Amino acid sequence: MAKKVKKRKAIKRKLLHKYRLVILNESTFEEKISFKLSRLNVFVSGSLFIIGLIGFTILLIAFTPLREYIPGYSSTKLKRQATELTYKTDSLVNVLNYTNKYLDNIRKVLRGDIENNEINRDSLFEQFKLDPSSIDLHPIKEDSLLRAEVALEDKYNLFETNSDKSSLVLFPPLSGSISDSFDREKRHFAVDIVAPKDSPIKAVASGIVIFAEWTAETGYVIILEHKDGLLSVYKHNGSLSKAQGDIVRAGEVIASVGNTGEFTTGPHLHFELWDNGNPVNPLDFIDFK
Repeated sequence: MAKKVKKRKAIKRKLLHKYRLVILNESTFEEKISFKLSRLNVFVSGSLFIIGLIGFTILLIAFTPLREYIPGYSSTKLKRQATELTYKTDSLVNVLNYTNKYLDNIRKVLRGDIENNEINRDSLFEQFKLDPSSIDLHPIKEDSLLRAEVALEDKYNLFETNSDKSSLVLFPPLSGSISDSFDREKRHFAVDIVAPKDSPIKAVASGIVIFAEWTAETGYVIILEHKDGLLSVYKHNGSLSKAQGDIVRAGEVIASVGNTGEFTTGPHLHFELWDNGNPVNPLDFIDFK
């Protein structure tokens, strides 16, 4: 027991024993700086310095671009670029899906294909049959306020905002006699206008050319896209004056009458109108005489 006590005192004495660190001028042996040190304060000072150095290094790496040089640590710029590319890829997928649907509609226009949408009206009305006695028909406060607001807006409304395509008047693409009219049952979604060969064909309205190519069945075909989802289709042309992507105005010459394609029996224009993917009778909008 006494030996252990003596050993502890000896260790304590060694740790607290004072030493003097002196810096001398080598030529004159003049004392410049001197420090009083002990093993304990040297150990404590060294430990604090090492801890501070480690903390500074961690902060330097964590909050500066130096961390990018650590193996396995990805760059912040690279992460940002990956995120941007992910968003762009998602947007491109949406655009691609929209374009594919758009091209499918163009193919239907070219082929004259439409879906058979026969619906049982009785089955539609059945689900809306309600017992009037089970419904509270008294107007609520919100409904009264909305009616008053709408009435006030209509009172001072100087312009009619609703548009009706039935009143739309289009420019005639060609003057001539009708050899074959629009017939939905026969799947003839167009009117055929007979005219002399090389007669100019004009755009029915302002728009953009979305298709201008040769097809085996209908010869030279040009399709214009107008506002409000309206498409005008011109088939069996002798030649085309416009290319895909061109912007045309109403009445501008876009093609000439011809007799091209397999499904033709003489010089004429096969003209179609499509409203949001559905064929409509051109005679309801255009006077070809």
